[in-house]
Amino acid sequence: MRAAAADAILAIHLALAIFLALGLVCIYIGGALNWRWTRNFWFRLAHASAFCIVAAEALLGVTCPLTMWEDALRQAVGQPSFIARWMRRLLYYDLPGWAFTLVYVTCAVMTLIAWRIFPPRRATR
Repeated sequence: MRAAAADAILAIHLALAIFLALGLVCIYIGGALNWRWTRNFWFRLAHASAFCIVAAEALLGVTCPLTMWEDALRQAVGQPSFIARWMRRLLYYDLPGWAFTLVYVTCAVMTLIAWRIFPPRRATR
């Protein structure tokens, strides 16, 4: 049960990472190509908020709660599942902490700049 919960947390973490990375790329491309969905206010608010939280965690030296929960569950059961090992390889890299902080803060700033360059639009009724 704990291994399945750890796998689920890892899948959510991976989905969040994909949302952040691809979301940023899509916002810039969509802004340039005038894709309406990339200017959706709620999408943009969720994206900017998530990136700012990740950057703040990195600047403050706080470990992501998803990582802590997954690690605690994995320690309780031992070895991760096959799928979890592959998802971890996609999500985690062996780099110094400052490199991640630099990437997270840079992406958060790029997200906020995109808010200014390609402002979101509120849905109209």
